Amino acid sequence: MLVLDNVTKAFKTGTFGGGTLPAVRGASFEIRPGEVTALIGESGSGKSTLGKMILRLTPVTSGTITFEGTDIATLKGKQLREYYRHVQGVFQDPFSSYNPVYRADRVFATIRHSYFPGVSADEWRERVDKVLESVGLNPVDVRNKFTHQLSGGQLQRILIARALLLDIKILVADEIISMIDASTRVDVLNLLSNLKTRGLGVLFVTHDLSLGNYISERTIILRRGVVVEMGATQKVFDNPQHEYTRMLLTAVPQLHKKWEGELGAEAEVMGAASQDQDRGRPGRYSKSSLHPLAGMRGRKGRRAHAVATEREFAAGLLRTDTYLRTHEEVPPLIAIEEDHFVAIPTGAR
Repeated sequence: MLVLDNVTKAFKTGTFGGGTLPAVRGASFEIRPGEVTALIGESGSGKSTLGKMILRLTPVTSGTITFEGTDIATLKGKQLREYYRHVQGVFQDPFSSYNPVYRADRVFATIRHSYFPGVSADEWRERVDKVLESVGLNPVDVRNKFTHQLSGGQLQRILIARALLLDIKILVADEIISMIDASTRVDVLNLLSNLKTRGLGVLFVTHDLSLGNYISERTIILRRGVVVEMGATQKVFDNPQHEYTRMLLTAVPQLHKKWEGELGAEAEVMGAASQDQDRGRPGRYSKSSLHPLAGMRGRKGRRAHAVATEREFAAGLLRTDTYLRTHEEVPPLIAIEEDHFVAIPTGAR
């Protein structure tokens, strides 16, 4: 339904825009009807930039994004409006999508004005109430309320309801539960899961592997703007082939183990090299360089980070950083099994 083909985004840098900073490079994947695709990566990896390009909020530098066979870069006027009838986005901070001067349900009025000007007031109110109930909201509780009177979860659901008023086919969900309390997160995730049964394709942008594994059928791992692994979620999580994917998985907190604090963790990092073989098994903390411990400040923190980085390099887990920091050719995705692809640098094949 929506296909990205070798999409690249480079931002101009420098006083006069003489330099370029590649945020996304050579990304190719598709969003299918009735599927949730998780786009996973650390902060700054280019996830939100991809979402903005799909929503035409930022232009593509090279490559194409096609929706139902049409290059979205060519859409203008009524065609672009029709595109937004089918493709909508919900973002990380729900408060940023509202004007606090107006009531929160004003976002429905903008949809009516642009797409349903001929609908009567009573019929429109009935439509809005029905879609609010479909996302688990009581219309009486949220109508005529200002944003400061509603929770982040309520505001996020209003935005999803706003999208559902249209004939939506693609939803870009960019970190939509990061500002929602834990008791509401599962409800929103289950809501997205229910929406896909209507044939909705969802791009679920997140840095949380647990959430991606919970909700998605397909997973894309993004590392500094480059797709390094993708495929069926179960295959990517059960059999990770790329070093970066393994690093992310080792960084997932282990709920059955207790955090013992900075000193205990540092002692573990400074332990015998023979403990390296335990990398793949659950432990008291992650040995990945992505773990918060790796960024500790102070003498002890710097030493722990240096030792951890040295061990990561020795284990071969930092090899990809070399080509990802430069403008070298993006490594191609190689199929290692059905519906499971991994990027392999030319020199490593």
